[in-house]
Amino acid sequence: MADSTPPALSRSADPAATTAAGTPIGQDGGAPPEARAGQAALKDLLRPVRGYLMVGMLLSALSAVCALAPYAGLLHLGRILLDAHAAGQDPHAGRVQDAVALILGGLGARLVLYFLALSVTHVGDMRLAAQLRTRIVEVMARAPLSWFTESSSGRVRKAVQNDAHDLHYLVAHQYVEYTAAIVMPLAALLYALVIDWRLGLLAVATLPVYAAIQAWSMRGMGDLTRKVDAMLADVSARIVELVSGIAVVKAFGRAGRAHQRYTRAAQDMAEYYRAWCAPMLRSNALATSVIAPAVILLVNLSGGAAMVRAGWVDPLQVLATCLIALVLPSAIDTLGWSSWNNRIAGAAALRIMDVLSTEPLPEPARARSPRDGEIRFEDVSFDYGATRALDGVSLTLRPGTVTALVGASGSGKSTLATLLARFNDPAQGRVTLGGVDLRDVPAHELYRHVAFVLQDAQLLALPLVDNIRLARPGASLEQVRAAARAAQIDEVIMALPQGYDTVLGRGADLSGGQAQRVAIARAILADAPVLILDEATAFADPESEAAIQDALSELVRGRTVLVIAHRPAALVNADQVALLERGRLVAVGTHDELMADPAYAALWRAAAPDAPPGAPPGPPPDAVRRSASGPGSSPQARPAGPSSTREGRP
Repeated sequence: MADSTPPALSRSADPAATTAAGTPIGQDGGAPPEARAGQAALKDLLRPVRGYLMVGMLLSALSAVCALAPYAGLLHLGRILLDAHAAGQDPHAGRVQDAVALILGGLGARLVLYFLALSVTHVGDMRLAAQLRTRIVEVMARAPLSWFTESSSGRVRKAVQNDAHDLHYLVAHQYVEYTAAIVMPLAALLYALVIDWRLGLLAVATLPVYAAIQAWSMRGMGDLTRKVDAMLADVSARIVELVSGIAVVKAFGRAGRAHQRYTRAAQDMAEYYRAWCAPMLRSNALATSVIAPAVILLVNLSGGAAMVRAGWVDPLQVLATCLIALVLPSAIDTLGWSSWNNRIAGAAALRIMDVLSTEPLPEPARARSPRDGEIRFEDVSFDYGATRALDGVSLTLRPGTVTALVGASGSGKSTLATLLARFNDPAQGRVTLGGVDLRDVPAHELYRHVAFVLQDAQLLALPLVDNIRLARPGASLEQVRAAARAAQIDEVIMALPQGYDTVLGRGADLSGGQAQRVAIARAILADAPVLILDEATAFADPESEAAIQDALSELVRGRTVLVIAHRPAALVNADQVALLERGRLVAVGTHDELMADPAYAALWRAAAPDAPPGAPPGPPPDAVRRSASGPGSSPQARPAGPSSTREGRP
């Protein structure tokens, strides 16, 4: 029987019942664009398992037809018993057995066919989930690194886990249940019409009344739902405002005012919701009462009794059609849930297709390998949407030298470094490594030549030995330990309960500075000629800083190093400093040379307010020193041309 509140209505009446794309379920005017796009995406995603779905629907339809056999058997058995009673004889055993066999056979066939239908669609669901997750992982493997910085981890996880799971009910259950919900009532109605067309019409007499009441109650639902959605959004905004700004509003004694705004929005929402729901609930109660079992039996038994008195039908036919009439409203409940789940799956399909449509990093048609560690940025420009992040930058990093990038926040330092790592390709110009355009270097070859040490050391849920081996999977344990010793972390790892086999988070953990040294050991093991260093000691605790600096001194030795400078100490000992302003390279030179530049001097004073002009704030650190540039490298190594240049002046 249908529940007291059919999903088709109750979800439309609920202001929170919106599609995952944000569109109200009960909106008038046909399916919204998001819903249509979701169904198109769903059609594409389900193409590989269409055969499973068709077989499952066919078996479900046969199961629904078999479900009518017990009704036919009961009607046949009733006639046998009544005829025998009228004749004053015992019922014929063979005919009774045939009727019982028809009842039990119908029930058994229905269960077996329905089980097979669900088994087929579950196999299809498992294969689809495996295919989708494999495709998503393949896309992630080919996607440019910038995609991972622009995409939240929650979005990727949702696509791999939640969205793929959201398709489970649709594929494994809904098509089977939807088919049964359509075929069984139609077949039952057809059988009722075969019994007697007048009884067949009587069996569906309450459904048009139910539909009329529902249609009347849904008038203007789109406008009402949109208003509730807007009010719900206002409540959500007030919650975010209250929580995110609680420290500020409390500090200035305005917590009560912020709380009042939230309370007022919530009260307005509750009052409107109550005023809206009351008539909806009344009409809903009236509609569901029309298809309640007691009302259906009252209509069919009273109408059937009148037909029996008129001599049109016999009591057995009335009893059979009464049972059939009780089955018909069950489709309303299933169809309501199917519509809801279809929208949920459509929204999930859109998000999955968004991930699957990610453009892969272009691979070169003819692979080339860099000949050395020299890096050149040649008239490089790059845009984030309509915002120009880099504008005509030209810079040379000679092999074995340290270059520090400096500039205000948003000047383009990180963007320039990410182009060297090929997180993105330049909008114009090119970046070369060893004379080869990075676009002509395969990704695996590029990352064999370029290593990273970032502020946020990323360690995976693997044994520490495998975390370090990420740089060189075939490295022996002794090679791993040698890199760890150079990174000043070997003794720490050996002191852990399982040494290098320790998995972080399982009874053991590392401090931020220790994790940073594991990342440095990984970079040492990679032995790449080029290093991108997002100053690793910027947020280290004092105890870890000295060890990290010693580890970095070993790491940068003899390599071409690009440092994203956050602290003045990194600038003093760099072979060259590149000053960026609003995406443009405005000056290149040593720290001492650039101190004559007003913009650079201002940055220096802001970063080291207590240091005298041109002097480092204390002893030079070991993190970036000229001696690390290796034999044969001049401490004053810098791009060809004037020793220091500033845009617009000699």
